[in-house]
Amino acid sequence: MTDPGRADRADLKVGSAGRPARQASGRLPWMLVVPALVGLAFLVLPLAGLLVRAPWSTLLERLAEPQVLEALRLSLVCATIATALCLVFGVPLAWLLARVDFPGRRVVRALVTVPLVLPPVVGGVALLLVLGRRGLVGQWLESSLGITLPFTTAGVVVAEAFVAMPFLVISVEGALRGADRRFEEAAATLGASRWTVFRRVTLPLIAPGVVAGAVLCWARALGEFGATITFAGNFPGTTRTMPLAVYLALETEPEAAIVLSLVLLAVSVIILASLRDRWVSSP
Repeated sequence: MTDPGRADRADLKVGSAGRPARQASGRLPWMLVVPALVGLAFLVLPLAGLLVRAPWSTLLERLAEPQVLEALRLSLVCATIATALCLVFGVPLAWLLARVDFPGRRVVRALVTVPLVLPPVVGGVALLLVLGRRGLVGQWLESSLGITLPFTTAGVVVAEAFVAMPFLVISVEGALRGADRRFEEAAATLGASRWTVFRRVTLPLIAPGVVAGAVLCWARALGEFGATITFAGNFPGTTRTMPLAVYLALETEPEAAIVLSLVLLAVSVIILASLRDRWVSSP
């Protein structure tokens, strides 16, 4: 007597046209392939257009123009300082979210990640309302300490740190949650203080996550536009970073805008290539 289950399994192994199931499973479903190719073209074609229209013959000459070098220098300096600030404040914040169970932790985590989805211009307006000369904290900073942040280079750093810090916090918090806590517990049982455990055990364990988060944070700060122009303005040599220079050049000198865009594109590609094992190739 023939086993019905065995017959069913045999049917599964043979396609409708009598071909082995291995061949049928190897075929690509066109219902998925076509939209995938359209999506790939949608993402790649604008970048290809940038490369095709670039003035390659005068590229080096345009990159050496004073206003370009000035915007590039300001962008690199501000993004680096903003990343340093994010490391100082973001790593402890990530540790707090990952290791301390307190009421409202989910709400705090949601608030920390709000800048990821908040329109950057709205973030700039929020910064003005708090740190502006008539803001909740800004008027006190100016009257008591003589510190003015809006429309200054320091304002650029603040705006970039505001939009970039969530990238660092998320990365470090994930690394903390994945770290093996038995090493920390072993160090504590040997008499190490909490601060020593954090410096000597926890930080080395999460170092790859911290580095990846810092790189993403720096790249996001380098490309920041909306919050910067709203909170810090657009003054050459003071607050005009590369994205702002691209926006202005697009109206008066499109080829210069393309050259500046190529610089930012190259930086983005280098960042993604350096993090491919952690963010791109991971399952």
